[in-house]
Amino acid sequence: MMGQKPRKVALRTAPGWVRLNGVRTLGVLVVLFDGVEALDVTGPVSVFVRANAVMDHRSPGDAAYRVRTASADGAPVSAGGGITLVPDCALDEADAWHTLVVPGGEIDARRVRAAGSQVVVPWLARHAGRYQRIVSICTGAFLLAEAGLLTGRRVTTHWRKAADLARAHPDITVDADPIFIREGRISTSAGVTSGIDLALALVEEDLGRSASLAIARDLVVFLRRSGNQRQFSTQLMAQTAQRDSLRDVQQWIADHPESDLRIESLARRARLSPRHFTRAFTAETGVPPGRYVSRARLETACRLLEETHDSIEQVARASGYPTPTAMRRAFQNEFSLSPAQFRERF
Repeated sequence: MMGQKPRKVALRTAPGWVRLNGVRTLGVLVVLFDGVEALDVTGPVSVFVRANAVMDHRSPGDAAYRVRTASADGAPVSAGGGITLVPDCALDEADAWHTLVVPGGEIDARRVRAAGSQVVVPWLARHAGRYQRIVSICTGAFLLAEAGLLTGRRVTTHWRKAADLARAHPDITVDADPIFIREGRISTSAGVTSGIDLALALVEEDLGRSASLAIARDLVVFLRRSGNQRQFSTQLMAQTAQRDSLRDVQQWIADHPESDLRIESLARRARLSPRHFTRAFTAETGVPPGRYVSRARLETACRLLEETHDSIEQVARASGYPTPTAMRRAFQNEFSLSPAQFRERF
């Protein structure tokens, strides 16, 4: 009848997706607990919420995420930094939706067995099997491991906690290098903001690459990173030089990998002799300039192979390699893959 609100009817359209009021919808449940890292929650949630806006703008009614949060008893939780998060419901009241997100916080192998986790871990052990996709952010991997969900898997977590996770669970292969790892229905991510990268990868799987990139731009994320990228870029791995001239050189290398980056050229830019420059750069950054340049060029090549359709020759030239063969050799040494194989895989 006219004037009546349309009745909500759920019809399964594809694995995990349901149709509500004519809109394809995928459910995401985020677990909350005292001590949770707020950004582990709000980062991925922001990605899914913005995905709704992107899809509504492009094709109203095409697809959307329905995100809910749940704590052990449905009560508000105290997140790191004194922030209070109010859940939508208790864990036992939550529907078995498609994607389960388990954030981290001040968690390690000892704390995960403390009172704050005694409800979450058993709930995960009982109910995680109902979800088609299980995701941990940062140290949320400890909760999945304690629930027995990571046995025999290769996983990652925050680099500072990786050794602790490996010691506590020798049946798990812990790789502290990549920003996230996806194996079957379980995905694990590294520290804090890498949860955004993983959420963007999930959106790309669900809605396509263009939607993921649009969200990255909306969030002002510099680059949507793929999981194989290291937790630390060259600039993060190295220390920031103390003197301005060496910091300028670090930035120049990042911005101009295709330029002449030989020691002599960089030394002139820093207004130092080559010998003095090498000693000073290594002492202040912890990395010899030649190795720093090699890592920066490799990261540039990885990004271009992932994000562009440029030919191998164009990528080699833009990344500063003298020949495609030189770039191929660098990829074989680092990844045991050719640039073409790297592009196909990532």
